[in-house]
Amino acid sequence: MTVFIIIGAIGLGLLVFSMFFGEILDVDAGGLLSVPGLAVALVVFGASGAITDSMGLPQFWAYIVAIVIGLIAYVGSALLVRNLSKSSDGVPRDVTGDTGTAMSRITNASGEVALDGSHEIERRLAFADGDIEQGTRIRVVQHLGSRVKVERESE
Repeated sequence: MTVFIIIGAIGLGLLVFSMFFGEILDVDAGGLLSVPGLAVALVVFGASGAITDSMGLPQFWAYIVAIVIGLIAYVGSALLVRNLSKSSDGVPRDVTGDTGTAMSRITNASGEVALDGSHEIERRLAFADGDIEQGTRIRVVQHLGSRVKVERESE
């Protein structure tokens, strides 16, 4: 059982490390090699082997069960990581010119707006040259990273 616990602990350490420093370990092999997938497989291998071993089955069966379940966990998590990386947004859409509503008071330092587009599902941080009251219709005049500069919408 000690072998399973050690392998599971190594997998857990690798999983935590890849969570914080994943870019260091990235290897692009067409999606076949996934460090988080390998870490999940090691954790599942260790856990399933320890559980099977604790059930009183022969050591041989503990290794067989751990290998099979670990491989299934690896394939599942590698596919999940690959699909999530393919669906990442990439470059944010420029919203200059879009209209919306001030959801809070907007000052030269802070504020929040909700834009009208169907693709806009979240509020955005905003700022303006002058104060804009909550509920005022706005137009985006500049897109700066995660924030937008807005002005009152001309009627």
